[in-house]
Amino acid sequence: MGGPDRLGDYHGRRHFDRTGEPRGGTPGEAQSARPRFVVQIHDARRMHFDVRLQVGDVLKSWSVPKGPSADPRDKRLAVPTEDHPLEYEEFEGVIPRGEYGGGTVIVWDHGTYEPLSHDRRGRAVDFAESLERGHATFRLHGSKLRGEYALTRFRGGDDGEEAWLLVRAAKGGSGGRGAPDPRRARSARTGRTLAQVAQEDG
Repeated sequence: MGGPDRLGDYHGRRHFDRTGEPRGGTPGEAQSARPRFVVQIHDARRMHFDVRLQVGDVLKSWSVPKGPSADPRDKRLAVPTEDHPLEYEEFEGVIPRGEYGGGTVIVWDHGTYEPLSHDRRGRAVDFAESLERGHATFRLHGSKLRGEYALTRFRGGDDGEEAWLLVRAAKGGSGGRGAPDPRRARSARTGRTLAQVAQEDG
């Protein structure tokens, strides 16, 4: 998905002499056997969760205001944002005020995922292609999120207002939990809350 410089938007919105966010390596980095995912909580102008899925050499990203739910009846708005570098999976800290996306970030959950998308005949569809078509299913293997989810585009992007829904599948096994109160949530990497990260890293 995307052009040859898939991190162009990401780089264009940041001043790396001011923010501790990773610049990102060169395209074509070695991939793990199974693609990675991360869910970060971002206390920006508006508190939200960022869901990022590794697709090739970038993290495809969606801003999910209420975060992922463990209840299949919940349909969570997911607004696509710019592709992020793979190194962003580990990013936790304070983005300086005045910088794009300024605010505190923690890694709420991370792990691997299994692409599950298929066509009407049951044949596997490449995950990047399924996203291009507007519907992708996958199974998360995280410490907090586990089970099958789907991302479905319900509004096109010609006007710059593309929007998706993130839904937990009724099937796909039990276990895992949904998004917590973000101010009480703890990092899967360091065990810290947003307030602790802001105090220690700000």
